[in-house]
Amino acid sequence: MTHGYFVTGTDTGVGKTSVCLELMRLLQAQGHVVTGMKPVASGCQRKSSGLVNEDALRLQAQASFTVPYAQVNPYAFEPAIAPHIAAAAEGVNINLESIEFALAALAREADRVVVEGVGGWAVPVNAVQTMADVAVALGMPVIMVVGIRLGCINHALLTEQAITASGLRFSGWIANRVDPTCQVQDETVAALQQRLTAPCLGDLPCLADGEELSGRLSLPA
Repeated sequence: MTHGYFVTGTDTGVGKTSVCLELMRLLQAQGHVVTGMKPVASGCQRKSSGLVNEDALRLQAQASFTVPYAQVNPYAFEPAIAPHIAAAAEGVNINLESIEFALAALAREADRVVVEGVGGWAVPVNAVQTMADVAVALGMPVIMVVGIRLGCINHALLTEQAITASGLRFSGWIANRVDPTCQVQDETVAALQQRLTAPCLGDLPCLADGEELSGRLSLPA
């Protein structure tokens, strides 16, 4: 069994990568050998070495050891569109066994792996499977990032229900105040704290691009 966390979100653009990086730092501070993984990524850039994703590169750079990019991000697609659509356009089938193989390779070097999902919990990865199936295949406890904006309470509660129904452990959630125009941020966070069953691991302000989360998150108990 691989130890670590699978990080999902209520939507795309809610700060999953920044949260993953801070979780990696916290685990490293405890003495763990850590790497990150982003199994599927769209919106990649074409370099001389092939397609690379900015978020996956940040996870690779934060790792405790040198890790091949292909293990961090086994499936990379250039168009910034839903991954199953990007994959189908290139004639690629996103295969869960390939993702499990890449994770196993990482786990031979690391004692903790932080895996970043793509989009939300139910984003399709192929014709029949979703990111939820990826999470179940990897078997890791789940942390949810909630982008605090209109509609997020519903999204968060439905995501929690789906995580619980999958049989995975829901280890915690993080409020990320991504929308400065939201007029009821405190009330929204309070409603989530009242209704979600897992502990809140952090309440993040609207951060500047690239700003680190040092001291703003905690690991699950």
